[in-house]
Amino acid sequence: MSFEDIGGIFLVLQSCKLSEGILNQYALRTFGEEIAFKVHYWGVTPEHFNNPLHRHSFFEVCYVLSGEGLYKDLDEQYTLKKGTVFLSRPNIHHQILSETGLFLVFVAFEISHEKSKDDAISMFNQLAKTNKICVSVADDSPTALIWRALVDYTSNGGTNDLNLITNMANTLILSFTSMFSEAHQRSQNQEKMFSNTSSTHLYQAKLFIRDNLSEPLKLEHVANYLHISSRHLSRLFSNELCESFSNYIRKERVREAARLLEMTSIPIKEIADVTGFGSVHYFTRVFTSIMNVSPATYRNDYVKKK
Repeated sequence: MSFEDIGGIFLVLQSCKLSEGILNQYALRTFGEEIAFKVHYWGVTPEHFNNPLHRHSFFEVCYVLSGEGLYKDLDEQYTLKKGTVFLSRPNIHHQILSETGLFLVFVAFEISHEKSKDDAISMFNQLAKTNKICVSVADDSPTALIWRALVDYTSNGGTNDLNLITNMANTLILSFTSMFSEAHQRSQNQEKMFSNTSSTHLYQAKLFIRDNLSEPLKLEHVANYLHISSRHLSRLFSNELCESFSNYIRKERVREAARLLEMTSIPIKEIADVTGFGSVHYFTRVFTSIMNVSPATYRNDYVKKK
């Protein structure tokens, strides 16, 4: 790689990092006439190697600025290269792999149902079911052009017009429906065919834990997913939440178990499995120590109060 290439990449990274900080401050809620989004985070990772197999309860879209790798979605895998845009659908296990590192920008979001119209909600329900999740040559697509314009505007002092930022962000997210719609894919074939701050890292970690409670959730696995050190992640939980990483996970498992005990008739053994406790004995011991009542008693007491 030449000095000019390195310098160019550095300038792009600098722009992306500036944009990331502004977007995570001002563009976490976007509103249109028909639809509104809750954005969980905007991100940039200049050297993304491997992350663990995982899933989200929300959408995440990534744009490859450079590098090569693979994206695994269920039993399928897709080649990643410069100019690729790919979609992670809600509740689908997926994984990004790269031996040399990928330069990625990404956004994670979900639709705000209470502020969106039925037709718009239906459109994103269809997006969650699409089989078209990777567009290999996307640099000249509306999505990529809007994404680059948003990065350029926000990284060059464009904070005077916050409405423009949120409108651009909203337009970018809306563009994903056409990019990944299977009808659009058929049309293309016929024609030949968007500063990882500490608070953002912690929020991403909490989302990852919430959506993967059935998995082992070791400190190093979550840290690897966020591309930070295990020590840094541990310090975030200690400093920001005043509790250890492991204790936070125990509480989250118990919180989800309590919800399942209240809202479902799932057997206690199955609840122990889906919340990651592994055994009924361990589940009962931890649940009782935190809730001061056994799982069975907790469920019975809740039923009596209804």
